[in-house]
Amino acid sequence: MATILPQVFIDSVVDPVINWGADLGYAGLAVVSATEAALQPVPPDPIIWLMVLDADSSFHIAAIVLVATFSSVAGALVGYGIGRYAGTWFIDRFVSSSTAARLDALTLRYGAAGVFIAAVSPIPYKALAWLAGAGNMNLRLFVIAGLVGRGLRFGLIGFLLGVYGESMEKTLDNPIEGAIIFSITAFFGLLLFIPAAKWWDNLLDEIE
Repeated sequence: MATILPQVFIDSVVDPVINWGADLGYAGLAVVSATEAALQPVPPDPIIWLMVLDADSSFHIAAIVLVATFSSVAGALVGYGIGRYAGTWFIDRFVSSSTAARLDALTLRYGAAGVFIAAVSPIPYKALAWLAGAGNMNLRLFVIAGLVGRGLRFGLIGFLLGVYGESMEKTLDNPIEGAIIFSITAFFGLLLFIPAAKWWDNLLDEIE
């Protein structure tokens, strides 16, 4: 699993959680999705990948996406409650001041659309849920934005792997073709990442 997390953390925490969740199927996916949106750092996406690649019908893929989406939003509601009742005391201890300031700016500038952005992107959804609760954001808008954002994120994984997963696996079995596909994917990923990173870094300036 490629990530910026330390290898020791991947080996001792991330991989065991992913393997545990995948072994339990829908129940494991639901637990990891919900707890990630509320507290813990391991995302459900790798479990979704594994389950979709192993699914034998469109119905099962849709079920995987729905379980992940609704469980994640349910977990975010727990995060909202944590922020609502624990407030800044909790946020100050678990979210860096720079990240908290940017997430505050995100909700101030974009409102419920900010929740959607966090739900569909690598921005920490749980931290935004805590801040949304602390700021008493409209709960209905918070839930709707989370459902749409998480549904889009997980639904896109389900669609792409459901349609192209088998051919991708065959392609990656060939070292040369796999290297070419990886290079192309990395290039386009970088094209998207650079402006997104600049926007995130400049988010505070947009509010001032």
